[in-house]
Amino acid sequence: MNEHAIAGGTRDGVAEATGERADLLALLAKARHFLRFPARDLTDEQAGRRTTASELCLGGLVKHVASVERGWAEFIVRGPSAMPDFTAMTEEDFQRRADEFRMLPGDTLAGVLADYEEVARRTDELVVSLPDLGATQPLPKAPWFQDAEWSARMVLMHIAAETFQHAGHADIIREALDGAKSMG
Repeated sequence: MNEHAIAGGTRDGVAEATGERADLLALLAKARHFLRFPARDLTDEQAGRRTTASELCLGGLVKHVASVERGWAEFIVRGPSAMPDFTAMTEEDFQRRADEFRMLPGDTLAGVLADYEEVARRTDELVVSLPDLGATQPLPKAPWFQDAEWSARMVLMHIAAETFQHAGHADIIREALDGAKSMG
């Protein structure tokens, strides 16, 4: 077994990883913690409340990050067909994406967090089961992509970066909501 191989055991239903894969799983776990932590002890109403000039709310951020992680994990497996063609999105497509950023009627914080946990579990399984983290896929059509392709490794780092970025947003929203902070 090389340093990138899966170790023999499992943890929470996900095979244990070593080396680079363990590092990626630890990075993703840390980012996810800092996104979820600001939602602690909130009601559904609080999770849907906008507390800044932004349209963002805590529950919506978790929904958005779950959707983005789900899409990028599918991209690793299926390539650009798993992602929307951003250059051909309709008004309805943009509305669906906008709805990811808010709590809709029927959404609950518990449900949003449970969905995110399931997405995270599937991504973690993918990290340990991928034959090659260096395998690449061509990026989907979007005006902001300058690279022609990304490796699975790059996609996983992008998921972590996006999650950390939104964790910062979540921390600001929570502090504006009731003064609670993630750190300090």
